[in-house]
Amino acid sequence: MAQLQATGGSLLMDCLIGLGAHKGFGVPGESYLAVLDAMYDRADQFQLILCRHEGGAAYMAEAWGKLTGTPGICFVTRGPGATNASIGIHTAMQNSSPMLVFVGQVGTDMKGREAFQEIDYKQFFGSVAKWVCEIDDANRIPELVARAWTTALSGRPGPVIVALPENMLRAAVAQPACGPVRVAEPALSDAQKAQLQACLQASKRPVVLYGGSGWTTNAARQLERFAAANHVPLVAAFRFHDICDNHHPCFVGDAGVGMLGYIKTLLREADTIIAINIRFGEMTTDGYELFDLPKMSAQLIHSHISDAELGKIYSADLPLQASPNAMAEALAEITLDDDKNRWAWCADAKASYDASFTIAPQPGALDMGAVLAHIRTVLPADAIITNGAGNFATWPSKFIKYNKDMRLLAPQSGAMGYGLPAALAAKAYDPDRFVLCFAGDGDFQMNCAELGTAMQTGLYPIVLIVNNASYGTIRMHQERNYPHRVSGTDLQNPDFVGLARSYGFYGERVESTDQFAAAFDRALQSKTGAILDLVVATEAITPRQSIADLRKART
Repeated sequence: MAQLQATGGSLLMDCLIGLGAHKGFGVPGESYLAVLDAMYDRADQFQLILCRHEGGAAYMAEAWGKLTGTPGICFVTRGPGATNASIGIHTAMQNSSPMLVFVGQVGTDMKGREAFQEIDYKQFFGSVAKWVCEIDDANRIPELVARAWTTALSGRPGPVIVALPENMLRAAVAQPACGPVRVAEPALSDAQKAQLQACLQASKRPVVLYGGSGWTTNAARQLERFAAANHVPLVAAFRFHDICDNHHPCFVGDAGVGMLGYIKTLLREADTIIAINIRFGEMTTDGYELFDLPKMSAQLIHSHISDAELGKIYSADLPLQASPNAMAEALAEITLDDDKNRWAWCADAKASYDASFTIAPQPGALDMGAVLAHIRTVLPADAIITNGAGNFATWPSKFIKYNKDMRLLAPQSGAMGYGLPAALAAKAYDPDRFVLCFAGDGDFQMNCAELGTAMQTGLYPIVLIVNNASYGTIRMHQERNYPHRVSGTDLQNPDFVGLARSYGFYGERVESTDQFAAAFDRALQSKTGAILDLVVATEAITPRQSIADLRKART
């Protein structure tokens, strides 16, 4: 006979534990005290990582979902707590990361009166979440939480909001907790595999453009085997560098912000685009200018786990609803006719990718190009890299080669302040793994209070602050569009070294290139994490090559 549950709050926690959750992120609130009370009795099964701001907590939950492939769990209080968390929810939606956000709500007896901190969450989150539900009957918790978990993982993964009225959480219940759920993955039929084979055999210059979430490591290796056997270039969509090994002979770069000219040429010259699990966002399509709309000049084979993404922007010649794993498995079985021209075409793209790591010296005493060259030589093989948003993010996206065991956590939404919370989530996932966060000075200050979370929980990444005393991305566009009229983009920054030390981190200021290697080594030796304040020239907001390319694309 199933054990009776005392309250809705305790039943909720037993459901989450039964589904496989063992860590979550949040900020406490009186609207879900019954859940916090239930956590007290389950401290050996579930850890709530206490955050300093709901935005930081939501970022951490999103990063957990992207890193693990299981829903990141976030708890926030009603009203302001929920609105603060919305930035992480939007990021999870654009990143296609599974996430469950549990939000306190006014009691059911007060709804509709604009009670203290009351919000209609279905209206508020309707366009930035996959599903929004409110549990008014505590006995339905197992049903609705299992559905929320399934929805977060099904099709294109994303965030689900579950509102929890206070009186529902306190109500006595007699329902057993739910257990694990299984999520279906669509696959290809034999007929579709035959169509795929025929389309590819007719192609002379195919390119694979891949991304999205839900990939297994085996699927990534299968995609690499297909590319190697057939000399097909592999191009990562915006901020999905870490799916395939960047050292692979067919990996040729990414289609993202500051898209390099050879990638644009490669995609324009391709006669077949094999788009795997991507949603054709603005960055990957160079502002929707890279391909003709709605029908590409190239043959488009578009596979996606969600049918809603097929035909959404570009009409595919062969639309396939399939998980990336099923698509990679199908491609691995295909061998194309040998073609020396295709081999040379792929090799030329690879050579261009390798050549892109050599850039002219950057302005100022501290050259970020040289900094990244050093980092590449000392990064552990399974490092996790995180970054927020800003021109500084060009460095980890363009100048690190992600091998098969490395991971990249970065916001497709372009949200500032993501890098530090994501780094803490990565450390929460695996405290022994090396985690390196890139942040701009403005970006870092969006969520630097989460250093308190790091200190309290013992989560210690290394953080590199690329400090140009400016909101660099906005400054770049400002100086291009309104030359010599700088307004609202200069920053007066605090003592980042002192701030680091106040939270127990090792801190050091680096002002020249020759200082960096020793400083980074000291950071590596620190047992309590490190923050290096890298002082760069205002002009060094991003590599010159990328700036030129970005300007060309936008003018």
